[in-house]
Amino acid sequence: MISGTSMQPNPFDLTGRVALVTGASGGLGRRFAITLARAGAKVALAARRADRLAEVAREIEAFDGRAFPIVMDVTNAASVAAGIAATETELGAIAILVNNAGTVVSKPVLDHTEDDWDKVIDANLKGVWLVAQETARHMVRLGHGGSIVNIASMLAYAVEPTVPSYCVSKAAVVQLTRTLAVALARHKIRVNALAPGYFMSEMTRGYLTGEQSAAEIQRIPQRRIGGEGDLDGPLLLLASDASAYMTGSVILVDGGHSLV
Repeated sequence: MISGTSMQPNPFDLTGRVALVTGASGGLGRRFAITLARAGAKVALAARRADRLAEVAREIEAFDGRAFPIVMDVTNAASVAAGIAATETELGAIAILVNNAGTVVSKPVLDHTEDDWDKVIDANLKGVWLVAQETARHMVRLGHGGSIVNIASMLAYAVEPTVPSYCVSKAAVVQLTRTLAVALARHKIRVNALAPGYFMSEMTRGYLTGEQSAAEIQRIPQRRIGGEGDLDGPLLLLASDASAYMTGSVILVDGGHSLV
């Protein structure tokens, strides 16, 4: 006999659920939003660039999905609270959060400034904390639980000397995920993380197309960077009831890169 959540025909189905995706204006965030919408979720798209959010919303609406763009600065608590309140008003109770917004500064360690450090830590760690906390408050108030998926990185476990603040911020996101998982379990809120390796995006394009890119790809056991769909399955696993007995987990999706 299997205890826990009863079996469903398709545990990955998100029909009718509301998802909030931060950093949804491009890169991995755009793909996350589209993936959730194709699985049936109504998706709130949060980022700072309204024009880019409108483009993603049109992509989702083109296949009859539901999308709601929200201009949000994840480093500002008032902006986060307003965005979550607007999502509840427009789409309903939030069942899924994909905490994806982030940034990177790539410089030699000795050239990093205090502003560089603060910019990355604010976006990648403080922003994840503020959005997770406010979304959890929303879920607890409505009493329905949900799934929070934080986007960490392979570099939470590996080292790239030119992005020290990024490595530190993503390692902290892993520990924050574990801490929130314990604190929120009694409220039926699961908190897990995805840790992607190298995927082509606005943030990584310069690095993955530069002179060092071929050598870097040769270090990956699978000898390739992540493809556009390689995060779809892991995301749907953590967002859906398919991972009902998972919390505090971190899924590495890096082609084995962190092993070497």
